Amino acid sequence: MFRRRSLDRPVEAARRLTVGRVTLEIAAGSVVGHRYPENFDVLHVDPELPIAAVADGMGAGEGSRVAGRTAMETLVEQLREGWPGVGPRELRAATAAAQTRVRQAGAGLAELTGCTMTALVAEPDGEQAWIVQLGDSRAYRLHGGLLELLTVDHTMAWLGLLHGWWPATSPEAARARYQLLRYVGHRDRPDADLLAVPLRPGDTWLLCTDGVSDQLDYHRLRDLLADRDPARAARALLAATLAAGGDDNATAVIVRVHPAIPTPG
Repeated sequence: MFRRRSLDRPVEAARRLTVGRVTLEIAAGSVVGHRYPENFDVLHVDPELPIAAVADGMGAGEGSRVAGRTAMETLVEQLREGWPGVGPRELRAATAAAQTRVRQAGAGLAELTGCTMTALVAEPDGEQAWIVQLGDSRAYRLHGGLLELLTVDHTMAWLGLLHGWWPATSPEAARARYQLLRYVGHRDRPDADLLAVPLRPGDTWLLCTDGVSDQLDYHRLRDLLADRDPARAARALLAATLAAGGDDNATAVIVRVHPAIPTPG
């Protein structure tokens, strides 16, 4: 069962999970920040399966809380029931179920009920993983010193910056950040982006809500993720969001990929 967490979720020691040819070393945590009285982010690191995900509720009310919790519960439930089936069909079915349940949960609420969701789900052989993306939480990969943003923000701001409608620091861009075009709970039930990515030993993955990506610039993120200890990196990253102002709930999952350790015998 998922428990509602109103405040911080401290980073614990990294856990290791062997998946086929690789071992994933995973650490995660969340801070409420200085702006909101509660934490409307939700994170999940599965204790048995290679599933990690973050969700970020939209707004600061019951609809935000319900959406994040419902979306995460549904995604994880669907993936567990279908395991080891991991592919486009199963992931689309899981996100469609999340859309339906969030819409149902919000039917009796007189406010927006929606959330973003970004997940990393490894295939059982460890050859590759799938990124699931709805909204403006993000997935980054640090490979050979190069930090890459692999997801697209489903916001009007992203479209505006991409097509040159306004400067990145303009008031128009700032307002457009809050205009999400795709999210869990949207009335049109939009599809998630699905991206197949290789799991290479030595790579480090970051899943984060916009409370991280909006407050820490590219170079700061790259430098913090270079720490070889995922738990230490996660603690430093979340502390940096607070030092930068703590203007939003901030949640991060860091996954470092290692070669699998051969089983004796």
